[in-house]
Amino acid sequence: MKILLTGAAGFVGLHSTLALLARGDEVLGCDNLNDYYDPTLKTARLALLQGRPGFQFRRIDLADAAALEAAFREFRPQAVVHLAAQAGVRYSLQNPRAYVDSNLVGFANILECCRHHPVRHLVFASSSSVYGANTKVPFAVTDRTDHPVSLYAATKKANEVMAHAYSDLYGIPSTGLRFFTVYGPWGRPDMAYFSFTKAIFEGREIEVFNNGDMQRDFTYIDDIVDGVIRVLDRPPQPDPSWSGDPPLAGRSRAPYRLYNIGNHSPVPLLHFIEVLERLIGRPARKVLRPMAAGDVQRTYADVADLTRDCGFEPRTPIEIGLARFVAWYRQYHRC
Repeated sequence: MKILLTGAAGFVGLHSTLALLARGDEVLGCDNLNDYYDPTLKTARLALLQGRPGFQFRRIDLADAAALEAAFREFRPQAVVHLAAQAGVRYSLQNPRAYVDSNLVGFANILECCRHHPVRHLVFASSSSVYGANTKVPFAVTDRTDHPVSLYAATKKANEVMAHAYSDLYGIPSTGLRFFTVYGPWGRPDMAYFSFTKAIFEGREIEVFNNGDMQRDFTYIDDIVDGVIRVLDRPPQPDPSWSGDPPLAGRSRAPYRLYNIGNHSPVPLLHFIEVLERLIGRPARKVLRPMAAGDVQRTYADVADLTRDCGFEPRTPIEIGLARFVAWYRQYHRC
């Protein structure tokens, strides 16, 4: 297929693009290469893609409707994988307008392009953060997501309902994937696993929030990419059994689906740090802190729907995934 993929210089974007190219797809990668974190890492990711058969790149800010429309008009994609977003929970407390421009205006522009340049399937990244103040675990797609605790989470919830509206109105086959704490080589420096690793190597302190009483459903990048591609190849159809009384989430009378994509195995934060210490061969200097604003104590994905519909099975335990990440980190940073 010809696939327009946003966020191509990002973490999930890099690995997804490599997998799509490897199977023979053409990919137009789009990214604005912003400086939310060190742009040299984004440039290094992009360098892995440049020159590969079937890959093109455009530097585009998704808030620029005209530039995005030109990319659709000229490339004529058959499918869209939308991974670009302003990420980060804590940064949303400091710079909320960045989330409005990228995650709301940018996504509206994606939807408009899919409306005027019809595609077989729009797959877009949502987030486990949409579960917000929910404490019932594991998180299921049918759970209510009406109590976000960060603006980032609110924008991801908004993406889901915006996509459903366009799917219902214009018949755009759309699938949202709620990612759960993705990690692995070439990952994001603002994520805890990356910043912890950097601090341990440098002998600096790490901040451990909620006094370490945290759990995360860490999901290795290869498992995420496997799920993205499985979903991409299965455009949703309207569900004839769906009823509006009550209106269950995740499925619809429209060609629309929502799925969790996680490891289905939450890991205590202190155990996670212990694994890093063993792999690096140095102790972490932990500083215990109270819960940070916008954070949640635990995430835990119910992936039964994704397994049933697409055959998704996460295969990478935290010990193996972190070993691969630390090996990459040593090589990339020469330490």
